[in-house]
Amino acid sequence: MNKRDEKLWRQRPIRQSANTSLRMGCVRFGPAAFVFVLCCLKGVMMTFGDTGGRRYKAGNDVPLYVNKVGPFANPSETYEYYSLPLCRPDVVERKKMSFGELLNGERFATAPFKIAFLQDKDHEVACRRNISVGEVLRLQSAMRQDYYYQMDCDDLPMWGFLGGWLRGGEDGQQKFRLYQHLEFQISYNKDQIIDAHVRMHPYSRMDLTDQRDTYIELSYGVKWVESNDSYSMRMDKYKWRNPFHSAMQRNSILGSCWTLLILITSLSLYYVRVVRKDFSEFSTDDLVANHEQKGWKYLCFDVFRYPPNKSLLSAFLGYGAQLCTLVVLLLLLGLLGLFYPYKHGNLLKALVFGYSTTSAVAGYISISLFHRLEGTDWVKNLILLGCISYGPLLLSFCFNNTVATAYQANAALPFTVVSKLLLIVTCVALPLLALGGLAARKLNRPEFQVPCEPSKCPREIPPIRWYKKALPRMILGGFLPFSVVCIELYFLYASLWGYRVYTAYGVLAVNFVILLVTTCAVTVSLTHSQLASEDHHWWWRSFLVGGSGGLYIFGYSIFYYYCRTNFSGFLQLSFFFGYTACISFGLFAMLGSVGFFSSLVYVRHIYGSIKSD
Repeated sequence: MNKRDEKLWRQRPIRQSANTSLRMGCVRFGPAAFVFVLCCLKGVMMTFGDTGGRRYKAGNDVPLYVNKVGPFANPSETYEYYSLPLCRPDVVERKKMSFGELLNGERFATAPFKIAFLQDKDHEVACRRNISVGEVLRLQSAMRQDYYYQMDCDDLPMWGFLGGWLRGGEDGQQKFRLYQHLEFQISYNKDQIIDAHVRMHPYSRMDLTDQRDTYIELSYGVKWVESNDSYSMRMDKYKWRNPFHSAMQRNSILGSCWTLLILITSLSLYYVRVVRKDFSEFSTDDLVANHEQKGWKYLCFDVFRYPPNKSLLSAFLGYGAQLCTLVVLLLLLGLLGLFYPYKHGNLLKALVFGYSTTSAVAGYISISLFHRLEGTDWVKNLILLGCISYGPLLLSFCFNNTVATAYQANAALPFTVVSKLLLIVTCVALPLLALGGLAARKLNRPEFQVPCEPSKCPREIPPIRWYKKALPRMILGGFLPFSVVCIELYFLYASLWGYRVYTAYGVLAVNFVILLVTTCAVTVSLTHSQLASEDHHWWWRSFLVGGSGGLYIFGYSIFYYYCRTNFSGFLQLSFFFGYTACISFGLFAMLGSVGFFSSLVYVRHIYGSIKSD
């Protein structure tokens, strides 16, 4: 045995021992990892889940907080309750709010109304005060914009309107009426509160038409009603349950499934009858001999040529993979029931922490693909990925927060919340992004596995008709994925930019799967059509075609703003289009990544089959 064989012989048992120890480690730590995941899931459920609720005795004070006021037509434009000249206690105490509630613009403060458990009140004066001419004008402006207010009784939201106004009476003058008396009706089951709402007394209104100093007196009453509903059912009334809308959602899913079935069936028949026939007629030797012939089969030596701007493409693909992971995690949490109605803080909190932790996925996928495409400056690619992931969000947030601060609206986040967000980004998101990229650099093989090596000279692309170029294909490729989810988008937007509560996470999960599968099918079919036209520049094209569904969604946002809402004002305009642009950009990256990876699998398959034949 020579020295080389002896060296190989000594290294062989060492590698076997390492593999054996790795398998033993997986067996040893597998149950522990499973228990750790279960503990984390339990902790998440305890964090986002609802508690058993407060229990009261007769005469105990019931926590009642005022929250916010704002124009009914602009859900994003809300202000503190005491920003209007209404009744307020001598000492206003702020409720300690969670991180998610502050993100959602909640501003709880003690109410001027006192409620005791099981104690009815017919007429209790809340305050008597004089209001100046300027305060009368502020109340008139608020009533002209249909201001509503929100209160919380035992964590149950209640809404009411400040007053009413007539566009013109007999004398043509606008009439303003302020509601003077509020009636709180609270349902209880034994020692727990089940339901609460507030009513404005229609016959107790005060005329505020005259612009002069006015004396006002505001009062309230409390009525307790016994209920047989359990505490676990008290949030059910806030769910959006409309039989017509439920039937619309079911019909939408059925129509989308039929569309997807027809599309997949057509592609399968084409693949069986045409593509597989080509596999049997050609081999690698035939391709070499007939390199100048036409057809997708003769692009074998050009189709795997690396694309231009591969660093940018890798960054977009990593960002899309991160968002796809984030959506799956949020859907799982929603299906587990962790996002309760009118607990928007839970969803926003999960979104912030989920977006930060999934940065590791973005770094890993981006650097892995960048290295396989023979990229060298991986640090530059990681910086580019960070700019794509957090640049648009940062710009939109800074602009919208500045606008909200100028308006003195609740949407302007306090300095403590902004500091926490910056801390999460700098101490959690960016380190995980770098850690994912470093793991990809250390663990992944740098070579890109392809069936056929590219030739030295690229094949010339023949003239292509206008409808086969990038823009027409993007218009065609984004239409079908958008059409299968456009109805569900209405319900999502009514929840994001309205007063509805979205709880149909099962329906949303089904629509999400249909969207992904439709994007895969459409992108693969258009990629094959492009290759059949002898155009081998499919890398960027598949990403753009797949991501064009995000552009359609932004177009739907414009339609929704001007045709489905009564939004007005620069604050609502900036918030709506600032954040919908970020959402559409994220969907563009996510669907583009899905389209690219599905096309990559398909191209590898067909050209690998030709080589094997």
